[in-house]
Amino acid sequence: MSDKLRQLFENMQEHFVPGMLDEETSFYFSLGDGPGEKWTLFIGPEECRVEEGKKTDKADCVLKCSSDFFLKMLVENYTPGVMDFTRGRIKSNAPQLLQNLREAFDY
Repeated sequence: MSDKLRQLFENMQEHFVPGMLDEETSFYFSLGDGPGEKWTLFIGPEECRVEEGKKTDKADCVLKCSSDFFLKMLVENYTPGVMDFTRGRIKSNAPQLLQNLREAFDY
């Protein structure tokens, strides 16, 4: 799975839609314990930057879920529901920012 995940993160700039966000927002993704499963994303009004690993101590949005679940959210446009959060399939300190993530990319 890490190859698909790596490819998705490495190609995010190609799918970035400028002008969708008003201010810079940082995301930290913890998508497993293996290599290539932790990423940091900085999205601004005009650009995005992706870095492997944890590159900020205070991400605006921290997302923890499986890599499969993350791919489903981003590529298949799946919207996590209350049951996904209550059953522990996904954890986030700022679930409202997940919508910004989807709006900023054209998958």
